[in-house]
Amino acid sequence: MKNLEDLFEHQLQDLYSAETQIIAALPEMEKKASNAKLKKAFKEHLEETKGQQERLKKACDKLGVNPKGEKCKAIEGIINEAKDFISEGADKEVMDAGLIANAQRVEHYEIAGYGTAFHYAKMLGHAEIAELLQATLEEEKDADEKLNDLAIEKINEAAL
Repeated sequence: MKNLEDLFEHQLQDLYSAETQIIAALPEMEKKASNAKLKKAFKEHLEETKGQQERLKKACDKLGVNPKGEKCKAIEGIINEAKDFISEGADKEVMDAGLIANAQRVEHYEIAGYGTAFHYAKMLGHAEIAELLQATLEEEKDADEKLNDLAIEKINEAAL
């Protein structure tokens, strides 16, 4: 990497890898959730994530970059932690609270990644790509807030 453009492209590839791994992990999280609202949130976010991955592909196409050039080791680690938690066989209320905790770790990573990529795109004059990234950034913030609301309104209390 020699400049911010190279770093930006690397960030897009990292995010694409993250979304690919998240798409693979969300069905298992939905399956393990017992709370109907949480199941629905995971199902809806899976569809949203597929759209986010498409936006990244579009951004990479505009730059002439292969989106599959990187492996996001951070998301791989977060997902592995979630799998370890799931395998512990917690009570259903505790499972739901733990699933939210793990999902929020994913969302926070994505918020950081998309925020950075958005600012790089603006700085580099990629206005159309910046719009794509901003749309995803807002969806990630909304997903995090929905998870937080579910935890606060009922799920964490049930896990007590």
